[in-house]
Amino acid sequence: MGVVEQRFLWSSFERRCLHLLQQRNTLASIVQIHAFMLRNALETNVNLLTKFITTCASLALFASADPLAGIHHSRRVFDHRPDRDDSFLCNSMIKAHVGMRQFVESFTLYRNLRRETGFVPDGYTFIMLAKSCGLKVAIWEGREVHGHVFKIGFCSSLHVSTALVDMYARYGEMDCARMLFDEMKQRSEVSWTALICGYVRSGDMDNARFLFGQMPEKDLVVFNAMIDGYVKFGEMASAQKLFDEVPDKNVVSWTSMIYGYCHNGDAESARLLFDAMPEKNVFSWNAMIGGYCRNKQPDEALRLFQEMQSTASFEPDEVTLVSILPAIADLGALDLGGWVHRFARKRKLDRATNVCTALVDMYAKCGEITKAKRLFDEIPGKETASWNALIYGFAVNGCGKEALEIFSEMQRGRYKPNEITLLGVLSACNHSGLVEEGKKWFKAMKEFGLTPKVEHYGCMIDLLGRAGCLDEAEQLIESMPHTVNGIILSSFLFACGCSNDITRAERVLKKAVKMEPQNEGNYIMLRNLYATEERWRDVEEIKGLMRRKGVNKEAGCSVIEVGGTVREFVAGDTVCPNLEALHVTLEQLRKHMQGEITKSREVG
Repeated sequence: MGVVEQRFLWSSFERRCLHLLQQRNTLASIVQIHAFMLRNALETNVNLLTKFITTCASLALFASADPLAGIHHSRRVFDHRPDRDDSFLCNSMIKAHVGMRQFVESFTLYRNLRRETGFVPDGYTFIMLAKSCGLKVAIWEGREVHGHVFKIGFCSSLHVSTALVDMYARYGEMDCARMLFDEMKQRSEVSWTALICGYVRSGDMDNARFLFGQMPEKDLVVFNAMIDGYVKFGEMASAQKLFDEVPDKNVVSWTSMIYGYCHNGDAESARLLFDAMPEKNVFSWNAMIGGYCRNKQPDEALRLFQEMQSTASFEPDEVTLVSILPAIADLGALDLGGWVHRFARKRKLDRATNVCTALVDMYAKCGEITKAKRLFDEIPGKETASWNALIYGFAVNGCGKEALEIFSEMQRGRYKPNEITLLGVLSACNHSGLVEEGKKWFKAMKEFGLTPKVEHYGCMIDLLGRAGCLDEAEQLIESMPHTVNGIILSSFLFACGCSNDITRAERVLKKAVKMEPQNEGNYIMLRNLYATEERWRDVEEIKGLMRRKGVNKEAGCSVIEVGGTVREFVAGDTVCPNLEALHVTLEQLRKHMQGEITKSREVG
């Protein structure tokens, strides 16, 4: 007799209890329902008890005080039942643990049931255990599950075999996954998809492409997996071709392509796709906003964020805020940053550590280092990224000693620094001219188990160069295990200019021109150095070299936020709508400053 048929034979109490369990419950109401069951001896109804356990366990998804309170209560109820051998009941309890990512609890329960009761696992048991092992990447336990499947005789089950293929694919053990797949007498779309997704995650697009071509019937999931794989490994032409072939594209398909184009530096193509989307969700908006930030187009990110606010039917989430705050920081749009902070506080998104960290970074880069420090102190669960944001914030604001104090506090708190932490520390030393401190922490990277990257070498070379230690800086360039990049050479060239070392600057420029022939800053640096020495013939030679190389000096620009609107000013612009008023104001400022200079000279 099936479960549905049995319910027609239930008592009025049992049907009433089932009705209550089907409503939206809280932990308090579920305890009351449990009391009702005990008072009326309803726990003997296995189907009703199973429904109670699954409902109680699901409370963990939205319980505010204790996220695990629901599943802890359901497990206590399960453990107090004397006859725990019903497969439906046992599988439901195992599934509840898997749903909460409690791998140890799910596997321990299975072992205890096998050892202490007459529980006989079925195919669904092994499907849940294989899923649990795959999520946890528990290789040895997964092989134990596979052994039990073979021993009990479920190898011929399509669903169990598919679960095992997916488990091995999640481990990255593609040989085992492929062997199981090849031995399957019957395969489903899920079986094919599990193996193809495994190859995609492992970076083996050749095998993924071959299997995709062999797959008899393709669903949207496998199309999206292949698109995601092509995007991940930069094969955008293949991704676009496959995207065009997808019969019924969904938001995931479009969003993957948008992310791919943005990730590969083509924000323009990404925006065309974004505008063509028939239906958008918060993930697609986040992908495009984050893409603009990644491609150094903060003004476009800001415009899109404001468009999202005015036209979208859903609100920004944590990812949206974390994506837009770097753009706000780059533009110095402090008013908008304050609005985002208030929005996050109102929606309780400021409880998320990543949002708090992004806010700390934004305030610091906008010059509000005191506010950044205050916000940092309020973060309940600090992460290494949080410390990094504050250290770098102090660094860019010229507070080198304060940055080093925060770094010391971080070490006392036993937070493990990473490469970004040390880059912030070296930047702090660089901005404040702390040469000896910089040398100390650069050498200490090995003690932290960190290998200096080219960025760390670049920071040290800049620090030494600015301090006038040109010989030491040049020795570090020659000894570094990384290939010298244009940024390091430009930085060293600037240091040579500051020290008026023309001979060394000429030597460095030759290398810099080979690496970055279109970098106008390098030519201008040496040209200005020649001009200070009144070597006008050499100045003209540099100008001629720039003409021959087709190098043009980029116009300077500045950005300012006025009334919540970000405005950009470019040198030489003649089409600005308020040009005349701007020039009048600048002339007034010039006269005012000239008057102040005259007064100070008279006083002196």
